[in-house]
Amino acid sequence: MSLRSPLGKVLGAGSAKQGVHDWWMQRLTSVALVPLSIWFVVSLLSLPSFNHATVVAWMGGSWTALLLILFVLVAAWHSQLGVRVVVEDYVHSAGARTVTLVSVMFAHTLIAAAGVFAVLKVAFGAAS
Repeated sequence: MSLRSPLGKVLGAGSAKQGVHDWWMQRLTSVALVPLSIWFVVSLLSLPSFNHATVVAWMGGSWTALLLILFVLVAAWHSQLGVRVVVEDYVHSAGARTVTLVSVMFAHTLIAAAGVFAVLKVAFGAAS
């Protein structure tokens, strides 16, 4: 039995002050994805055809490659933030939560790196 009051037990154990930052980052990435998604869809629909040569030529443009890389990175970051919130809310075991959060971070980093690598490989015309 403890002589500490309920208030005394929780004083000093406040929030980690991380939630508001994550909330804002998720909102900012979603706002950034709106124009990037519109650009991506409009750009693809404006192509005369979707054959390999046409898409490679489109991706070879410097602005297109830059915007594609930005789109991949922002989408991966936004996805990682969303999945992290779901894991933090619904995985109750501390050990399972930690392992899942680390796995989510590695998976999203791998996806983002693979996407950037693919865009750069096509943009710089590397032989397949």
